[in-house]
Amino acid sequence: MYQALYRKYRPRAFSDVLGQEHVTVTLQRQIISGRLSHAYLFVGTRGTGKTSCAKILSRAINCQNPVNGNPCNTCASCVGIENGSILDVLELDAASNNGVDDVRALREEAIYSPATVNKRVYIIDEAHMLSNSAFNALLKILEEPPEHLVFILATTALHKIPATILSRCQRFSFKRISPTYIIAMLSFVSKNEGFTLTEDAANELALLADGSMRDALSLLDQCASDTAVDLQRVLDTIGLVGRQEILKLVDSIAVRDTATALDILDRTYNDGRDMSSLLSEMASLLRDILVYKLSPDSPLQRGGFSREGISSLSEKFSTERLFFCLEIIREAVFNLSRGVGVKLTVEMCLISMCDERLSDDMPALLSRIARLEGAFAQGSGIRGQGSEVRGQGSEVRDQGSEVRGQESGDEERNAEFGIKNEGEAGIPNPELTEPLKSETDQTEVDSQRLEASGSDHINSEFRIPNSEFTDSASFWANVLEHFKNDMSIYSLLSDSSRVNAELRDDALIIRAGDMFIISLIESKKFSDPLKEVARKILGRDISIRVEVGGDNSDEVGRKKIDDLDKFGVVKFE
Repeated sequence: MYQALYRKYRPRAFSDVLGQEHVTVTLQRQIISGRLSHAYLFVGTRGTGKTSCAKILSRAINCQNPVNGNPCNTCASCVGIENGSILDVLELDAASNNGVDDVRALREEAIYSPATVNKRVYIIDEAHMLSNSAFNALLKILEEPPEHLVFILATTALHKIPATILSRCQRFSFKRISPTYIIAMLSFVSKNEGFTLTEDAANELALLADGSMRDALSLLDQCASDTAVDLQRVLDTIGLVGRQEILKLVDSIAVRDTATALDILDRTYNDGRDMSSLLSEMASLLRDILVYKLSPDSPLQRGGFSREGISSLSEKFSTERLFFCLEIIREAVFNLSRGVGVKLTVEMCLISMCDERLSDDMPALLSRIARLEGAFAQGSGIRGQGSEVRGQGSEVRDQGSEVRGQESGDEERNAEFGIKNEGEAGIPNPELTEPLKSETDQTEVDSQRLEASGSDHINSEFRIPNSEFTDSASFWANVLEHFKNDMSIYSLLSDSSRVNAELRDDALIIRAGDMFIISLIESKKFSDPLKEVARKILGRDISIRVEVGGDNSDEVGRKKIDDLDKFGVVKFE
């Protein structure tokens, strides 16, 4: 009968356990010196050798001819324990024997001396699955066991083990096995089994195993259906996309090419690739890019992708956008685990990563702010993209107003001295017989001149606002009147103690003293209705700018200080 590779090559001595020398050497020394504990707790992730070490320790304790702390595996005790014929060494699965009655039966049986070996050993695997009542029933015998009794508990969830149990055990922590050990073991197994394993395939299996030797051997067993195992066979068998496709996909996201990203997704989906593996590989690459941006020489990079590719992509991503993309992938993976439509979930994930404006959560806002800051720092002056860059246009118009003001001042000074503004400079103007126009008249003249120019762009940019609503208070009151039927918006915007507004040129500036309120107003649920109402009132489009502030923010802060002073929390002089 065929035996799985991870069972066939399970370690039978401490020297066979790879990457856990800090555990195996200590256990060997205890066996040699005879200073054994009555209870051990082995902690670590899956496939790192916890149960294997527990079985080796149970044989070494009872071995008739130990060799340097290792069991000989040839004496009657070692052979009987290994094949299960000696009942004094018992392995229990706490996942299926987790009740208090199971532990009571174990405790009643444990008081009897072993029949054929020196020590009675109980190996409790997945010990964190025991119920609270079972742990309580185990406490007394675990604290003061008979001389012939040894407990070995193994768990992958240390935080679920009660402190009363931890204090009664010697704890050994098993580390994730490094890829170097895993690759060496895979090469050894493939050679013994008579098939060829290429170097890149071994590297890929080691990365997929994520520090678990059992997972690596299981994956190799799955791929070893032919005399040769190469990278393409590993990708096809496990359903992976491949590094080159992942690099192309992430590059299309970096340049915000949604069409290319969806095309790559459609192709990989039709090829039968696993979508959760696709998201996992994308997250791995984005994580490596983030680590590279923070520390280019860091050893924390997994090494699955070339440094050239990571370096090239790092120039196209900001740190804030990387955090946003990783958060979007995390949500998509969670939705996949809940059974939501697979392809639709991944498509929405890719579209959101290509355009942060489609998400109103905090990572998306930070990414958009970082993009604007980068554009201003480079002086690129990008326009468009909705409300993200309209504030920039307001700043340009303010500067234009200042220039026009200077020109108007020059004209006034020239007119005062009777000098023409057109024609030859410095010649008195004999036609100047009437006084200067008032500011209102000049505004009408400017308006007529702009209308006569026939430029739609200028008219749209410098249209004179409705005189009825040039006052911010009356305009804001009219805005609130429109929202009285929508209490979710009206109740927030009408609270003058937390929100106030000012109409300035083509921008509505809203100030709030609470970051939560600011994020709400910036969201599409609030900003889009505000723009629509303002357009109806003013007859033109305006931008919405949200700032930190408030009319009574100082009074609120002063009140908080007075309260602290009153109750003696802080003394202010």
